[in-house]
Amino acid sequence: MHEQIIDLVDGRKLEVATMGDPSGHTVLFHHGTPGSYKTFRLFEPLLERGNYFLVTSSRAGYGASTRLEGRTVASVVDDARATLRHFRRDAYAVVGWSGGGPHALACAALDAPRCRRAVALASVAPPSNDFDWTEGMGPENLEEFTLAAKGGTLYEEYLAAAGAVMADMTKDNAIELMGGLLPEVDRKVLADDEVRALFADAMSYGFAKGWRGYYDDNRAFLLPWGFDVTAIEVPVALFYGDADLSVPPNHGAWLARHLRRASRHRIEDEGHFSIFARHFNEIATELAAAFT
Repeated sequence: MHEQIIDLVDGRKLEVATMGDPSGHTVLFHHGTPGSYKTFRLFEPLLERGNYFLVTSSRAGYGASTRLEGRTVASVVDDARATLRHFRRDAYAVVGWSGGGPHALACAALDAPRCRRAVALASVAPPSNDFDWTEGMGPENLEEFTLAAKGGTLYEEYLAAAGAVMADMTKDNAIELMGGLLPEVDRKVLADDEVRALFADAMSYGFAKGWRGYYDDNRAFLLPWGFDVTAIEVPVALFYGDADLSVPPNHGAWLARHLRRASRHRIEDEGHFSIFARHFNEIATELAAAFT
């Protein structure tokens, strides 16, 4: 993995990284919430299933990336374009996991036809009147997003405290800190010392400059995204599991109903981590379709 800092036209710094063969097909990866560019080390097995050049960044406010106060989900597209331009990449497929899912959908909506295909893994859906956005969430996420919907000082204090805890995440305390968000199938994935260490490193590093990136992500999810999900013309592959306690399956089901060109992979017994850890072959097949 190669990391560097690039300068953006608005004066911000963006932390970017790459893996794979530069002659391969470009895949842009958006990490979860919270997180950092280091998360995509968990997706390295994709390189064994195709000739890919993986590109990612720490979203604004995470890791070494400068914060962009008041950003929307759509704001990520300018940063994605800057990243791809820096590496002289053109056509690409985009993958987003968890909180990265909406940002992958933003690229599909606003950067087509260069963005040829999107893969959304356990993706958050936009707030809507036709489903309960928090139904099925584990207790930590339920509390977090109940406060996020209200905003204000109490929510900021909650996230500051949560950020301080997650900044100290290690492979030894990761499962404990994730608490009620881990079904048994995800605990089995994180039982692997290497996987757990990579996840903990990516999470803790996300708070290198504080908790505001986390705050900005959550607020962006609950406000207008800056594009119409139902108008996306790019094919989108949805992967989600019925055991997910972080982003419950009703989010994936809503996206499946409203996206124009969705292929749905709803897997009964999978959770938030296992949905990608145990299904790399299917994900690689969906990505390969972008380049055929």
